[in-house]
Formats: sequence, structure tokens, C-alpha cells
Amino acid sequence: MSVSSDGDALLALRQVVKSKSPITFLSNNGPTSTLLNATHLSLGSVSLPKSTPTRYSKPGVPNAASPSDFYTLEAIYLAWVLRDAPGAEYMKQARESGLTVGFVSVTERKNVVDWLEGKVADSDRIKPLDADSTTPPGTPSRPSPSALASLSTPKRAARPHTTDLESPSKRRYVSDSHDLEVVKRIRVNEVELRDRNTVLRGVKPNNFSALLSSYSEKLKKSREIKPGAASVSTPSTGPPMQARKARNMFPIIMISSSPTALITMYNVKRFLQESVFEASTSARERAASAGNPRAEDVVHIDRRRTPPTVSGTTSAPPSSGAIQRYFVVDSTDALQKFGADAWERVVCVMTTGQVWQFRPYKWSDPRTLFHHVKGIYVTWSNDPPNPKIKDWNVTELKIDPHRRHIDKSVVAHFWKIIDDWTSANKPWLLKS
Repeated sequence: MSVSSDGDALLALRQVVKSKSPITFLSNNGPTSTLLNATHLSLGSVSLPKSTPTRYSKPGVPNAASPSDFYTLEAIYLAWVLRDAPGAEYMKQARESGLTVGFVSVTERKNVVDWLEGKVADSDRIKPLDADSTTPPGTPSRPSPSALASLSTPKRAARPHTTDLESPSKRRYVSDSHDLEVVKRIRVNEVELRDRNTVLRGVKPNNFSALLSSYSEKLKKSREIKPGAASVSTPSTGPPMQARKARNMFPIIMISSSPTALITMYNVKRFLQESVFEASTSARERAASAGNPRAEDVVHIDRRRTPPTVSGTTSAPPSSGAIQRYFVVDSTDALQKFGADAWERVVCVMTTGQVWQFRPYKWSDPRTLFHHVKGIYVTWSNDPPNPKIKDWNVTELKIDPHRRHIDKSVVAHFWKIIDDWTSANKPWLLKS
């Protein structure tokens, strides 16, 4: 089989798909039956490493340049061979094939499959093939002389005295005297910003002593008011000032939107509010039978915070303590409903250990994210340790698959973790 452009990975795979030729896996020891053990993909008469970058760029990379900005050959192949698999099964088989990150997302899979099967033309996500180069996308290569000339020479209007034999590289820019004077005036008024303190430096000295003296008497009287006493009215201030009503500052808990997560929008309310774990599939079927086929994007949790006793325990009656409301969301779209400062109210992020969960977050790196919020890794009690989360600064929350009578202690442990972290880091979100 002849492949155009000397073995381009993307075109080679597309021609194999169109011709319905078999694709085999090769390893260092010869043919193998699994993609996990393979090192190369045999595409007809062409054999390419499975990690070869293609020209299909990943979403969210407008100016793709490095090889990591493009899908690999195995990622494109898995998207096509698993084109009919459900979303959860597709991601599971991709991980089992050794592609834990960098695989084509479920929403992107159809576009990739349609292009491979020739149903759509080339999109702007596919980097045009350079006829003079056969290197993968993002690999530095030596450009042709014509390309160097076009990049190094700005496009200018043709001059009458310029001949075709004149070299553009020998042209020299002559500074305009008027432009030089303007640049000098700009540099005179420039303020060099060396650190964060020089940003505050101004031209005129400011003296706020008059403002301080006008408020010194009011500050003195405000300090003399005892806690709990009524505001003292003065002739200058008129009637007592009423305290502004506090804004809605309920804490927010974010959970994973993965369909395989143990805690979803279907069962989170019953788990955190009623201390009963119900499988997500059962909770979804129960909601559908009640006429709610789709889960809500925002769920509120009302929880009574039991005040600690003198000994530090929480043995007070369940009816005592203030009711604290929490909001639970599983996407940044739902989080935006709480305003621009919504991330200041996020106290907890539940994760299943999948890095793609954090991509749309304010902090996409898990090590940085769990420095600003409390991380909870939800897993079954009989699952082995996950090595990917060992340096994520998260606390494991283990749920027993069968014993429902211990759910109450698991939920109580969760709320204690959240209370301790919130009291130390965001105490203004808790009711006293």
C-alpha cells in the first residue's frame, strides 16, 4: 500500500480505515495481541511507533507547536476502534490499553471518526501537511530557503527603484527622527517596576493625615463599644447604623462528573445528609421512576453542626447546633451560578483520581488545587491504594461495598475533616 507524504501517521491510518485493511500490533519480540504490549502499529506496509504525534491538535490549544499539543497515533486509533463503545466503557478500555492521559475525549471522538472514515473534510484542528518535511508536528525542522525569505522579510509595497536582484535581507530600517523624539518622551515618564512595592510608587506625595484625623474620633468610639451592646448614636452620625445583611456565603463542595464515580449528583444528598450510601445507578433509576430523568446541576445539603463540648467531643444532643447549608456541584458551569468569587467558597473537591476532572478548574494542577481546597479521594474500602494520588495532598474516604450500617461513621468522619479544614482556612463560611 502506498501512503502519501512518506508515511504521515494520520494519513496512513485514514487510508487503512478507508480500505478496511487489517491493523496489527508489533512489539520488540514480534507481533502481539494487545495494544498495551505493543510498541508499533502496522498500517499496511507502514509500521509506525504508537506514540507518534499526529497532526490532529488537542482542544484548547490554538497555536499548537510542541508534540504534546497533538494526539498520538494510538489515541486516534483507539477513538476509531472504540467508536461504538459507551463513554464509560471507552475511557475504561483506553486506560487498560495504557493511555491514561492524552486520549481523545468522548465529545471529540465522533469528529475524529468522521474524518478517518472520510465523512468530513479537513478541519482547522488538523495541521496542514508540509510537503517539504516528513517530521511529526511540533518537531523543529529546517525550513526551506523560500520559507525563510517569507518569514524574515516583511511585506511592503513595491518600490519603483527596487530590482528583482536586490536581496531583502540587506535592507536596513532607518529610524524616523519624529519617532525617536516620541520614544524619548515616553521613556522619561516611565516607572520601572522592579517588585510589588514599586507598583505603588506615584509621582505626587500623598498625605492622608487629614482623613485619618477626621475618623480618629469615630474609631475611638467604635473600640469602646462592648461586644453585644447596641450601637451608640452621635449627633454627627444621626440614627444608629444598621449592619449590612451578610451575603449568601454557603460553602460549596465539588464532586467528579465521571459516570463511574461512587458519589454523583444522584446519590450525594442522601449520602451526606441522611448518612446512607446508595449506588448511583439505583439512585438514578429511582429518580427516573419519580419523573426526574436528569440530575440537578446544583444540590443543597442541610446539615446540623453539633457544637463541641468542653472535652472536645460532639456528644451534644442531635437537635442542638446551627443548621449549616452546603451546595454541591459537579461542573464549573454550575459553579459560575454563584458569582465571580465562587472559588473562594469551595471547601472540598471529591475526586476519583482522574486528572481530566481538574482541567476546567481554576487550578488545573492537582498539587496546586489541593493547596487551596480540601481534597477527598472517594474509593471502595477493598480497593488497592492508588499510586497517582500519593502526592496530591488528599484524604481517602473509604466506602464499604456491602455494610451499610457503617455509612453513618464514614459520613461523620467526612464532616469532621471538612469542619477542621474550613475552620482553619475559611472560617467565615461557617456559622457560629
